[in-house]
Amino acid sequence: MRVGLLTREYPPDVYGGAGVHVEFLARELTRLVDLDVHCWGEGRADGVVRHRPWSALDGANEALRTFSVDLAMAAALEDRELVHSHTWYAGLGGRLAQQLHGIPHVVTVHSLEPLRPWKAEQLGGGYALSSWAERGAVESADAVVAVSGAMREDVLACYPALDASRVHVVHNGIDTSLYRPDPRTDVLDRIGLDRSRPYVLFVGRITRQKGVPHLLRAVRGIDPAAQVVLCAGAPDTPGIDREFRELFAALSRAREGVHWIPRMLPRPEVIQLLTHAAVFVCPSVYEPLGIVNLEAMACGTPVVASRVGGIPEVVVDGETGVLVPRRSAQTKGSQGTDQGDDDRDDDFEAGLTRALDLVLGDREAARRMGEAGRERAVDEFGWDAVARRTVRLYEEIVRQA
Repeated sequence: MRVGLLTREYPPDVYGGAGVHVEFLARELTRLVDLDVHCWGEGRADGVVRHRPWSALDGANEALRTFSVDLAMAAALEDRELVHSHTWYAGLGGRLAQQLHGIPHVVTVHSLEPLRPWKAEQLGGGYALSSWAERGAVESADAVVAVSGAMREDVLACYPALDASRVHVVHNGIDTSLYRPDPRTDVLDRIGLDRSRPYVLFVGRITRQKGVPHLLRAVRGIDPAAQVVLCAGAPDTPGIDREFRELFAALSRAREGVHWIPRMLPRPEVIQLLTHAAVFVCPSVYEPLGIVNLEAMACGTPVVASRVGGIPEVVVDGETGVLVPRRSAQTKGSQGTDQGDDDRDDDFEAGLTRALDLVLGDREAARRMGEAGRERAVDEFGWDAVARRTVRLYEEIVRQA
């Protein structure tokens, strides 16, 4: 079967969970189908075709630049039998290819625009365009893949016109031969961490979605013996960047041992940091699944995370980590969105503080959680199984076409 896989992110330009998903899914799919990957960038090599936004749109709204890439992708798919798009950035390209070439279109939703109203802060009027593109791609798709059961519920709630039988759950995966405990400590030494003290680790982008302001307030009250390491970069907007810097400065004044790494580290370095962390923390206000939690678990590290979205399908409360409920998860929808701003949630922040101290204060329990997390990652979330489930869906859709 000749498949076109459409994505914004692809190595070496991977900055989020969707990019990680596509990278490893594509690696496995190449063993099962004739795969061409279409992504952002320049050049063509080894089944990867890169497309750049049209130069006439340099400086234009990001959504318009995205649509120019989608047009180029659609034009390049005439020899494919099926197209599979990931995120709104590629959804319009998949929909156009479906109509232009008469081929089935599978959409994987890694998040949903209606549940990310803060994106208007980043995209301006482009948020209306990204929402329009996502709706059209999802509602016209031959099949929609949700990366968690909670995500499937949200897809159907956001797009009630969609036939529920067309929405399938295929969880994200993890390469547990790559993400595994690394005993080396050279990265810790280079950063300047005190190896005699435990540290709390966050890895993620500086966005409203990731709940970073909540975390910066919560860790002010944790055990003073603990260090805090923030691998946090790629701020969505100047506003969220300023807010982060102000909160980080206040945190640094309040306690010692706070480290900020404002760039994306190479994967081996992240794995080493994950391995030696006393606890990994994921304070997201919206998370369809949360690959980064799987990455931490695969490295044998206990996780403290928000009880939102698909996270409870990954992190087992009391077994592989601790889940912290959010007020807005109860009052503003299943994903815990807070209507585009980062309102204070004192109960949530206090819950994060307690959960982090709970794990930091019981090393034996933390060790058991880390071992259980590694075992769960290996047994339940292998990429080979994810790819096989995906290809079975392709075959079913092509038979029905």
